Parts: sequence; structure tokens; C-alpha cells
Amino acid sequence: MVVLTTLGNPAQARQFVQRLVEERVIACGTILPGATSVYRWRGTVTAEDEVVVLMKTPRARWDALKAAVEANHPYEVPELLALPVVAGLDRYLDWVSSETS
Repeated sequence: MVVLTTLGNPAQARQFVQRLVEERVIACGTILPGATSVYRWRGTVTAEDEVVVLMKTPRARWDALKAAVEANHPYEVPELLALPVVAGLDRYLDWVSSETS
């Protein structure tokens, strides 16, 4: 699956992704700087520059990923959305599985 989160800056995102890869919770994290999120937080609409992170992991690693995000993400309420992968290159999907075993 592909799991989406956001962080405050590229350095923070890289450190976060590296930790999850080292712990074999995800096979890969793609860091996409330059996002702006507009949202309501505690009654106030705000806009913040953020970095989007796309993480690739098998469904079997969801609980470990969720726990790792809850333990390591700096946001009080981190965005964490899991998107199913309905198809993919077999060699890539095999690699994702092998890197998270």
C-alpha cells in the first residue's frame, strides 16, 4: 500500500523516513517538498508549508507503521492515510515485501 503523511520541512521528513526504512517498517519513502496545507485547527483556518511523504509498505506492516508514526511523528495529530495498491510491477512489489520482512 501507499501511505501518506506530512511533515514540517525536508530535513524533518528525511530523518523520519530514514528511521522507518532502517526499522524495516517501510521499504521506501518519497519526500515531496513544496506543499501547502490549508486546514481548520482548533477553530482557526490556517495555511502551512509542508512536505508530503509517500511511504510504500505491505498491508501486513500497517500496524507497525501506525505505531511508528504515533511514536515518532512530531505533530500532535499527524496525517496518516493508507491507500490500497490495486496493481504494480511484480518485481517492485516483491522488493517492497522483501525490504519490510
